[in-house]
Amino acid sequence: MTTKELLQSVRTITQENIDYIQKSVAKLSENQMNWSPNAGIWSISEILAHMNEYSHYYHPTFKRRIENTRFTSTKEAFISSPLGRSAWKSMKLGRLNNIKRKFKAPKGYNPTVDPTLVKGNETEQFMLLQSEFFEVINLAETVNLRRVKIPISISKIIRLRLGDALLFVTYHNQRHIQQVRNLKERRNFPVK
Repeated sequence: MTTKELLQSVRTITQENIDYIQKSVAKLSENQMNWSPNAGIWSISEILAHMNEYSHYYHPTFKRRIENTRFTSTKEAFISSPLGRSAWKSMKLGRLNNIKRKFKAPKGYNPTVDPTLVKGNETEQFMLLQSEFFEVINLAETVNLRRVKIPISISKIIRLRLGDALLFVTYHNQRHIQQVRNLKERRNFPVK
């Protein structure tokens, strides 16, 4: 894929995520935000808190790596590394918007393990962080998406190409927005 196509795809999915949260989640009651059908399933607040925590790691990392790189000449084509492709493909939704593989969230990003991640302002924080992600995408246009490397959140030793990392974070967010949709569509989701 071209660099332009990759960045446009990341922008489009991010905007769809924002639009959905604004339209379908922003006006939910506290009861609806904190509702969970059972102990093994996150509430909407927990899902957003999890995504926000990932953003707190990745956004500054993206910015720092982009601003400090010497690879400022952009390339027309972007080629994923085998590791990068594997990472973002594992996050990507299936053809029917289904979540293909489930993953266990690392401790520092899991609101059931660390309840302090849920602060009560998840929706506002999500909107703010997604606006910040657009800034990251704009900055990414100015560098080589293949040469800039991003350390992943669970291991600073393992690094993905910037293009792969942008896709990973985008598909991760899209996956969790689908999780919110699924939660809201449950029969016993609270009316108020």
